[in-house]
Amino acid sequence: CTVKYSGYLGNWNKLFCSNGNSKYPRLMKLGKDITLWGLEIGLLSMTKGEAALFVLTPEYAYGQRGCPPSIPPNTMVLFKVEVLDFIDSEECDAFFELTYEQQDRLPLEKVLKVAATEREFGNYFFYKQRFKIAKDRYKRALSILGRSSSSKAEQSQINASKLLLFLNLSLTYLKLERADRALKYGELALEMDQGNAKALFRCGQACLYMKEYSKSRDFLARAQCIQPFNRDINNELKKL
Repeated sequence: CTVKYSGYLGNWNKLFCSNGNSKYPRLMKLGKDITLWGLEIGLLSMTKGEAALFVLTPEYAYGQRGCPPSIPPNTMVLFKVEVLDFIDSEECDAFFELTYEQQDRLPLEKVLKVAATEREFGNYFFYKQRFKIAKDRYKRALSILGRSSSSKAEQSQINASKLLLFLNLSLTYLKLERADRALKYGELALEMDQGNAKALFRCGQACLYMKEYSKSRDFLARAQCIQPFNRDINNELKKL
């Protein structure tokens, strides 16, 4: 979860910890980065966007020893907390602890859920403009979708998840100024859906960046035929 928090002592006027000055609080994992028992219990009761005050008695906070020199022994503390965002990673954690053979035996529904969560992590880091981490998350999601399926319906579900990841990777590589890789993933998306306007647009952008103007025009013109009033496509054609 990403959380804004401030911790207070005394009559709740003595600040001893805070991340309130951080513009982009980092993603923290319950039980690993957030180890205060009372705070963990409190956060698990909250929803995205909710703010709360928690008064923690010593057994739920810093115990009999406290945390010298900031927190004396047997001290009650107050936490002001706001949940900005959260991602449920429990199934992902369990999945990646399995062997490849065990992963392969899991129902497709679970595999798709893990891939969707990894993509959600990728989206989180993308919007924080941490593009390299986002790219790694998208690729991690893609790596677990390599299983073959005996039925067309299941393969269709796998392909739908892959398509979203190809599009995400294409855009992320554009942000990383790796137009060749952006083009590769855009073309992989087109192999699955020839009429995907977003994939055509990404390929057109990548070719324009690489100064392959003829190829860029072909991709963008095809995208425009599908979505003639799309402002981004039309602006890219003007730029070309």
